[in-house]
Amino acid sequence: MMSLQTGAVQTLYTKRLSAYKAFISFFRSQDAIRALLEHSGLLRPGLRVLDAGAGFGTATFALLDALRAKNIDAQTIDAFDLTPAMLDRFQAELDSRGITVRHRQANVLELEYQLSPTWRDYDLIVSASMLEYVPKQSLPHALSALSARLAENGSLLVVITRKNWITKILIEWWWHAARYSRRELREASAIAGFGDLTFIRFPFRYFWQSVSNHVVLAKRSSSRLPLSTEDLNSESG
Repeated sequence: MMSLQTGAVQTLYTKRLSAYKAFISFFRSQDAIRALLEHSGLLRPGLRVLDAGAGFGTATFALLDALRAKNIDAQTIDAFDLTPAMLDRFQAELDSRGITVRHRQANVLELEYQLSPTWRDYDLIVSASMLEYVPKQSLPHALSALSARLAENGSLLVVITRKNWITKILIEWWWHAARYSRRELREASAIAGFGDLTFIRFPFRYFWQSVSNHVVLAKRSSSRLPLSTEDLNSESG
């Protein structure tokens, strides 16, 4: 499948924002991500967290609910997304809840130009249903860009579409997004400088999420730094 260009992704999610909201509500995505985070062992007081590809806040609100359930306060929660209309909906929901989350419009492939250098040293970066819109050949670049924002020994938690016939229809055809095998994810993450990946699953009560998604946990190793753009081009060439 051909990846959508940046403008096409923005147009898709601007025009179909309400449809996407209904789609993820039907599959209880926010509840599933909350349960995943609660069982992940990643939550602790004083976390610095980045929601990469926040959309209208599904993962952010799941995180906030999971932290509240554990009576934990984060130090920082930041977020970015590609589509202004999604961020507008995100801000409206934040306002309705009386919550402040710093967010910016940014493309994961251009973070070095579009996010402040102060947006770094995160203990946890969560990315749910965003990396599917990166061209497959650029996935190592996207992963390396996120790795560069992690604190030493920080964690990257990625929810990304699995390859099967169900996601062929629901994700590739309907939402024009890519799908991945475990091998493809391992190869891309190795090029990006991550060590071994851990594939985990949603809690069983959200089993359908595990049918359609990989959940990948990657740790930034202090002994292996993210690759530069030149290194990535060399590796992929």
